Amino acid sequence: MILPVTAAGLLLALHLVSVVLALRHGQRRGNAPPDMPPFLCLLRPVCGLDRFDLETLETSFGLDWPDYEILFCAAHETDPAVPALRAMIARHPGARARLLIGEDRISANPKLNNMAKGWAATRADWIVMADANLALPRDYLRTLWACWRPGTGMVTSPPAGIRPEGLWGAVEAAFLNGMQARWQLSADQVGHGHAQGKTLFLHRDLLDRQGGLAVLGRDLAEDAAATKIVREAGLTVRLAPRPFGQPIGRRSLRAVWGRQLRWSRIRRQGFPGLFALEPLAGPVLPLLALLLHQPALAVPFLGLWYGAEWALCRAMGWPAGPRDLVASMLRDAALLPLWAATFLRSGFEWRGTAMAPQAAAR
Repeated sequence: MILPVTAAGLLLALHLVSVVLALRHGQRRGNAPPDMPPFLCLLRPVCGLDRFDLETLETSFGLDWPDYEILFCAAHETDPAVPALRAMIARHPGARARLLIGEDRISANPKLNNMAKGWAATRADWIVMADANLALPRDYLRTLWACWRPGTGMVTSPPAGIRPEGLWGAVEAAFLNGMQARWQLSADQVGHGHAQGKTLFLHRDLLDRQGGLAVLGRDLAEDAAATKIVREAGLTVRLAPRPFGQPIGRRSLRAVWGRQLRWSRIRRQGFPGLFALEPLAGPVLPLLALLLHQPALAVPFLGLWYGAEWALCRAMGWPAGPRDLVASMLRDAALLPLWAATFLRSGFEWRGTAMAPQAAAR
């Protein structure tokens, strides 16, 4: 009886430590901006137009950096984002912005194939890759640069789910914030940062020495490959102090499940050791142990678990209302089924492209 209760206590303690580390990470202060800021390239791939994409892509303009260019990349002329981006560029005649169209088959990853022309077209040594659905604050580039220090190979950031609508939108935000961002920020706080494909900031030499952008196609996702490449070079992945916002809007249960299952399969393929421990990241297993052996402790356990997550979300400015608390519980109830479903197959489909570990490794 003592052993399961002790294990539950240890998992709760680990959860609380992760919250404290994430909070401390959010209070980090970066380096002062350089006296002579380098020329940067902001590379933004597009594929279709989701609800908030026009809003988030517009945030590429007017960033607080004196010398940067914006390269929007679309694979096909018929992409619905193309006319919208041309109109957007026309509204900002003073910006150094271009729309590049075409696809280079450098990997099994369609996102990399789309960005390859931008990687080749820019003369910038410093490149920021930012997903289309990420809202960039005005100090976005300054924040990334401020994180760079000796020994850094890449600066990155997970997204923060903002403006969720409906219960399943709140569940999606709960996955992004109280679960994924918490663990990524706390891991970086102890020097074990992982890249996140929403934002990748690097000096191009890191990849060009190994053959260019195509090297990020070694894994199912470019962020898993990027993490390994940085570590193999003896460098460190560093995270911005706080995640940048990704508007969520309304989601369906099916969409949330499909997206989380895809990411779960990416984690299983990229970092199998960490993935094996994921069932211990949620409260379900320790709660079952308490219900079987010390049921009186179940309510205090849940109060501490979710109270700490609520405090983190409030401090970071993430959604933290009653609906979001329910969403966190639904998220945690889905963790074990998601983990088990990951083993049913190894690949997934992303925007109409079938992806599998064997294909990604070619």
